[in-house]
Amino acid sequence: MLVVLDARALNRALLARQMLLDRHQVTAAGAIEHLVGLQAQEPLEPYVGLWSRVAGFEPRELVDLLESRRAVRAIAMRRTLHLLTTRDCLVMRPLLDPVIVGRMWTTLRRVLPGVDLEELAKAGRPYFEEQPRMVSEVGRALADRWPGATPRNLGDALSCVVPLVQVPPRGIWGQKAPALNTTIEVWLGQPLVDPTPEALDALVLRYLAAYGPAASADIRAWSGLSGLRESVRRLRPQLRTFRDERGRELLDVLDAPLPDPETPAPPRFLPAFDNAVLAFDDRSRIIDQEHRNLSVAGARVLLVDGRVAGSWTIASERLQITPLRPWTSTERDAVMREGEALLTFHDLAGASIDLL
Repeated sequence: MLVVLDARALNRALLARQMLLDRHQVTAAGAIEHLVGLQAQEPLEPYVGLWSRVAGFEPRELVDLLESRRAVRAIAMRRTLHLLTTRDCLVMRPLLDPVIVGRMWTTLRRVLPGVDLEELAKAGRPYFEEQPRMVSEVGRALADRWPGATPRNLGDALSCVVPLVQVPPRGIWGQKAPALNTTIEVWLGQPLVDPTPEALDALVLRYLAAYGPAASADIRAWSGLSGLRESVRRLRPQLRTFRDERGRELLDVLDAPLPDPETPAPPRFLPAFDNAVLAFDDRSRIIDQEHRNLSVAGARVLLVDGRVAGSWTIASERLQITPLRPWTSTERDAVMREGEALLTFHDLAGASIDLL
């Protein structure tokens, strides 16, 4: 009979693997690879994600990775922008191409009449290879060829059918810049890696190491990939299995931590769209169903005792926190200390913290 892991046990396993129980002595690049990328729709959000996980993290470390092209912001899982290391980008982008293009086409096919995606990619690629451009700019340049489609929709499609990266200074700490794109191959000077079953299996194992134990439905929700059954079948000799309280089979790598469910969990400020919250079909291990839409809508969330218990923002040089449940005095004191550290990270030491 399989061991049943309740929501608290799964929560502590997730926190340990997400480096949210203790900040880890690891490089930013090492953290990005372990997490299999960080959500980066909002260009500066990954800095807080790394600060909450990496001991002594300074923004300059990520800036150096982006400027030296050792890390990039590119569309990946679920057709969303992620911060990836160069090595992961070259492997993962081709592997996820069916998801990226498929989801785009499901959304846009009705507003792209007569558009052949291979022809669109062939027509658009030279513009991005010539110099970094906004996708809407290239959409306007091609609009005469497909008069039934708007430049905006053509640009949205181009962002998926041509493997692109958003180039600095977009995503550089302390700067605002337009979303200029060039091809992955031009920016990195290397070819994309052809997808293989072995690459898919490796991706599944890395997901479980960073997010598991998890059900097959969770792997699909995180990656968007279908056809995982064969990968799981190949990997079973390398996996251990559990069940959750719903009776679902949970898959896991053999050597990942499973902390005591009573392990203390310090408060952690998470950025918008953090995968610690989004990377599951069943998110009950970290967020209550009534608050599920917060993370989808892009709210920055606050973990208290390991679960989403508040949202936060920095506005007018003040940290504003909105609790989602009553906190104990001990929890409140811990949140205030972590909030002061967050303000220091933003060069706002001594600024006010407002509990709304």
